[in-house]
Amino acid sequence: MSPSGDTSPGRPGADDRALIERFLEMMRAEAGAAANTIAAYGTDLRLASELLGGRLGEAGASELERLGAEWQPLLRATVARKSAALRRFFAFLADEGLRKDDPGAALPRPGTARALPKVLSTADVDRMFEAIAARIARVPADPLDLRLSALIELLYGSGLRATELVSLPRNAVAPDRPYLILKGKGGRERLVPISDRARAAVAAWREHVAEGRPWLFPSGKGHLSRVRLYQLVRALAAEAGIPPDRVSPHVLRHAFATHLLEGGADLRALQAMLGHADIATTEIYTHVDSRRLVELVNQRHPLGEALARK
Repeated sequence: MSPSGDTSPGRPGADDRALIERFLEMMRAEAGAAANTIAAYGTDLRLASELLGGRLGEAGASELERLGAEWQPLLRATVARKSAALRRFFAFLADEGLRKDDPGAALPRPGTARALPKVLSTADVDRMFEAIAARIARVPADPLDLRLSALIELLYGSGLRATELVSLPRNAVAPDRPYLILKGKGGRERLVPISDRARAAVAAWREHVAEGRPWLFPSGKGHLSRVRLYQLVRALAAEAGIPPDRVSPHVLRHAFATHLLEGGADLRALQAMLGHADIATTEIYTHVDSRRLVELVNQRHPLGEALARK
């Protein structure tokens, strides 16, 4: 495969552009990758092509080692992501017969350690709900406080992703149905439980949403943005006496997961509720139970009992 078109440094060549688009189309159509994943892969591949003067599609081990050297100043997580994108790209080229070899093994494997999620205690969450309750108790209640109540109940009570939450249709949460069906990352559908509290909060807010509006949380001509949701959550945290930098919509999703596990939830059930394709993603939450596990061993294990008697 020889490059065609402009292959000057700083611009992907025509061959690279075509191969990258073909790969991304496969990711959309066959792998069902999320839009954010496709965008990230596209960016990483185009940048790699630029660094190699538009010759990524025909790169060998020495070129990929050069890429690894260029990436050395970057965070390990960034290098891991870039390497994963390129390895998948070269595997695709080999599978499609577009090149005879797969040089992906030459890419760096930084072995990034997955960061533990930020966790809020149940007391922290209680303080946030107390702050909301104090707002709603005012007469007359501000509809925006009812909206905030519905948002927080769904974030913490059901573990929704921010994007899923802000884009809920107006009638997604039915008063007589304790669950909703969501299409999440990669187009995968999952069943999400909705608590009685959350359904009541949504019903109170929905009275202020005009019948003709398509979204449960409308804003302007569309729906509430993720940025605005982030701002609302952090402002509520500050009001509840919690440092705002500890709280975000995603942290509340983490709290949903960790507190369910602490309450004895099954890991596989939690995986289904969170919409994780891989159980390994869900297993990161098991760290929160480490203290309880140590206590359990000390109290219940025969060796623990023997030590206690000494």
